Amino acid sequence: MTTVVITGANRGIGLSLVKHYLAKNYQVHATYRSQSHASELFKLESPNLHCHQLDVTNYARYETLSSQLPEIDILINNAGYYGPKGYMFGETDIEEWRKVLEINTIAPMKLVEALYPNLERGSLKKIACISSKMGSMGDNTSGGAYIYRSSKAALNSVVKSLSNDLASQGFTVLALHPGWVLTDMGGPNAMITTETSASGLIEVIESATADNSGEFINFDGSPLPW
Repeated sequence: MTTVVITGANRGIGLSLVKHYLAKNYQVHATYRSQSHASELFKLESPNLHCHQLDVTNYARYETLSSQLPEIDILINNAGYYGPKGYMFGETDIEEWRKVLEINTIAPMKLVEALYPNLERGSLKKIACISSKMGSMGDNTSGGAYIYRSSKAALNSVVKSLSNDLASQGFTVLALHPGWVLTDMGGPNAMITTETSASGLIEVIESATADNSGEFINFDGSPLPW
């Protein structure tokens, strides 16, 4: 049975990914930060679902998590944080910037390092990092959003380096844009549902090969500019 690990799986895109993978009969290991915010995840009663409490910035917990997991076919670094909205030039909050960079950039890298032994034993060896088109240099025509944009641009750089470093071991490492999704982060004006996003992301991950490693891809399969 194919095994997938999904971080930030208690709501939004992460929760929809869990539902889709369970429907496809995958073995799903889902992480959540707070038990009080994971009720929807806990309602998904399935013998194939395994839930793990994890604050992705609690690096001391990573070794324990790795020991609790079997071989991993797919790791989806989905947990993320936008930070404060509406801040313009001259208003940047340094502490929030550090927090966003740690959650969106440092934690995904450290989790890949920690779960590398599990991934190495897996058959698919796929790592998908949920990035954002807001991290694209070529697509940035409006400015602003310094904190979130920079964290996702940095994540894209991590993905590109991982794709090079892990190429000889047969890994496929992807940066994926989930679309503008109706979530707490995406807001009420977003264009697509979490179900549409999750379905598209899964299709992209499934169809990707080692030749696609290091690419920045939209949820609908189209390439995105760096």
